[in-house]
Formats: sequence, structure tokens, C-alpha cells
Amino acid sequence: MIPLIAYRDNTCAPRKCTVKRLERFGMIRIVPSFKQVPRGTLLLDPTAGVVISPADRRWVRSITALDCSWEVLEREEMARFRGRRALPFLVAANPVNFGKPFVLSSVEALAAALIILGEKGQAEEILAKVPFGIRFLEVNAEPLADYAAAGDSAGVLAAQAEYL
Repeated sequence: MIPLIAYRDNTCAPRKCTVKRLERFGMIRIVPSFKQVPRGTLLLDPTAGVVISPADRRWVRSITALDCSWEVLEREEMARFRGRRALPFLVAANPVNFGKPFVLSSVEALAAALIILGEKGQAEEILAKVPFGIRFLEVNAEPLADYAAAGDSAGVLAAQAEYL
């Protein structure tokens, strides 16, 4: 089990928030300040220059999702994280962004990262807590399997090229 963390700035509706739902089930720790995000975490950052790969599993101590407005990505604080990783091409199954590529909810992003890192069971556990979780796995079954089978970031990018 990989510990899950979310930086949340309270910009989304709490009733729709997948991170808040995971917190209610004790599956994630929410931190209200960016300074509380551990330095050694794998930070899911859509602007990162490196894509997540199974090779990252050897150093990952936790995974952190950014459950906040996109303005936080402009902060210089982001630069202190060496473990910033972007997710490869995946399609959202959440009701707000259904069918849109690269626009995942926090729970979808965390689950995708877990699957790519070889923690499919944990990914299924967190996805079971949201109504669209199983659908996310169905819609993205092939790319997730290909990304999880890749050896490194170059392999993930090669697999991604088949879906773009």
C-alpha cells in the first residue's frame, strides 16, 4: 500500500470532491498547506516534464494529488519536488468531464498512478468509493495495462503514442 496525500485548497464543491470522499473512508490524508506535502512524494503534476512509469515504484514513498485550482501550478514551490510526474493519455469517466482526455478527477488520477506503479488492488479499492470508478477502469483498461507493462517513461510515452 502506498500512502495517498492530497493538497486541497477548498476550491471545489465538498459534496462532489473525490478527495473528501476518500478522506471519509480513511484512504487519504488531506493537507491544507502546500508546505505540508512531503518532499519525497510522487507529485501528480500535469505540467511535469516526466511521465510516470513503473520504474518510479522503487523510490515512491507516497503519491500526492493536487486537488486545487490550476493557479497553484504556477507556484515556485512546485520546483522543490524532484518527483513531479505527469500522467499519460487517459480518458475521464467522472460525470463532470466524462470522455475528456487528460481531465481526470483526483481519484481517477491517483488510481491511474497506482495501477502504473503496480498497485492495481489499491487502485480498485479507491475507485470502488465513487460511482464512476469501475467505468474509469473499463474505459482505460487497455492503455493502463500498456502503461503498467512499460519499463520506463520512454516505454510509457511509446505506448501513449498508440492512443493519440
